[in-house]
Amino acid sequence: MQADICQTLANPKRLQVINLLKKQELSVGAMVKVMGVAKANLSQHLSLMRQKGIVATRREGTTIYYRLATPYITEACAIMREVLLEVLAVRGKFSKSFLEATTRTGVEDQAEDLKMK
Repeated sequence: MQADICQTLANPKRLQVINLLKKQELSVGAMVKVMGVAKANLSQHLSLMRQKGIVATRREGTTIYYRLATPYITEACAIMREVLLEVLAVRGKFSKSFLEATTRTGVEDQAEDLKMK
């Protein structure tokens, strides 16, 4: 089961979804706008993430809102990101300034912008 969840998380689009949902729930339409992907493609990713227990939903009229099923998902992703950055830093792939600049992703900035609207 752990391998299934890790495999599900091993996709850049799904990681974008997690970054978007870590502070707020969003509708599919809002995520499509921010991510710039086709609704059908995003729906497939969300369906798989829901089956694996990564996201949960609630319906309001005809709109379905997604949220992370547990905050541990973001903690796990943050830990893995730190491991990756540490490995890359040790290998000399990135400078310290680059590592400091990667504390926020563009997707997180877009999610913050959405939240303010």
